Amino acid sequence: MKGKLIGLFVGASLVLAACGGGNSASDNKDNSGSTASAAEQIFQQNCASCHGQNLEGKVGPNLQKVGSKYSKDEIKQIIEKGRGGMPAGVIQGDDVDKVAEWLASKK
Repeated sequence: MKGKLIGLFVGASLVLAACGGGNSASDNKDNSGSTASAAEQIFQQNCASCHGQNLEGKVGPNLQKVGSKYSKDEIKQIIEKGRGGMPAGVIQGDDVDKVAEWLASKK
């Protein structure tokens, strides 16, 4: 019974995380135009519910040093195709490149 409850919680968390955001980065208050700032906003809207506000990890893994493990292209592929419990396509379009580049700089 406990395992089913945990499974339900994890499944619900993934579904809710996949639905996160929907606003483009340009809709936010910070209009600095910085690619890193835009990428961070996209991450906060779409990824932070699983990976943590500070990349510390929650349901999803810690991403604070993900750039020392994966290249920008590898991170982009994970975002686009999903991996493990992460669904594919949580971020789409040009936002994928922005977030992948930003995460690749985390060493």
